[in-house]
Amino acid sequence: MATQMFEGKGHAAVYQKYRFAPGKELQQTILTYLKEKRTSPVELVVDVGCGSGQGTRFLAEHFKKVVGTDISEAQIQEAKDSATTPNVSYLVSPAEVLPLEDNSVDLITSFTAAHWFDLEKFMREANRVLKPGGCVVLCTYTLDMSLRYGNCSEKLTKVFRESWDQIFKYSHSRVKHVLEDYKEIFEALPFPDKKRITDIFDKIPMTVAGVVGYLESVSPYQVYMKNDPEAAKSLLQEAEKRMLETMGVSSRDTPVELWVRHVCVLGCK
Repeated sequence: MATQMFEGKGHAAVYQKYRFAPGKELQQTILTYLKEKRTSPVELVVDVGCGSGQGTRFLAEHFKKVVGTDISEAQIQEAKDSATTPNVSYLVSPAEVLPLEDNSVDLITSFTAAHWFDLEKFMREANRVLKPGGCVVLCTYTLDMSLRYGNCSEKLTKVFRESWDQIFKYSHSRVKHVLEDYKEIFEALPFPDKKRITDIFDKIPMTVAGVVGYLESVSPYQVYMKNDPEAAKSLLQEAEKRMLETMGVSSRDTPVELWVRHVCVLGCK
């Protein structure tokens, strides 16, 4: 089954607060692909590994019915508690056993989650529930991130990456899929009609507090917290202090831009 890394209530709350929704360029890539591939309207979308619903809410703006599924009850509760629309529903379910009928789904998506799935079982399940002509979209943002603020972007990015490098020591082995730009996930997709795009760039508006919160939300930080809570907390405090000093500001609500590179695997059954 999927590797469970985002189970706890506290982690789910941080995830909901600080994880960002798909950026405009990624959104456009997905919508353009579906326009090219689909001759009939997308009726039912299933967002697998939906977490607290950031990607699910984007899908709800464009499609008739969206179901978000996640193995974590805490994440699904966070998603349900967020502002939502009548065309969205959420289910607690592993990615490898979806509570859906054969040939019933038009589109399966996954945002920054597919690398946690048991790939062989998930792909089999995706093939089972998708209608003929149905599409799969599996995306992740990569670790290729930088921060932009005035004329100190380079120094600010250095502070961010140094903090991230310390956290990354606690990463799970499955993060290799992200480091390899979802190559293995692309190869595992069982449809001949497929492609992988590795150069989708987005500028995500954030604040210094949001950037620090994002670091807190990642799975290796949660492992770090369990191993050495004082050192983990200290790392985030120091990261924030150094960012503010580099920028020459005192408010953690100061806006910055997080530049992100996305990878997207797209396929049609």
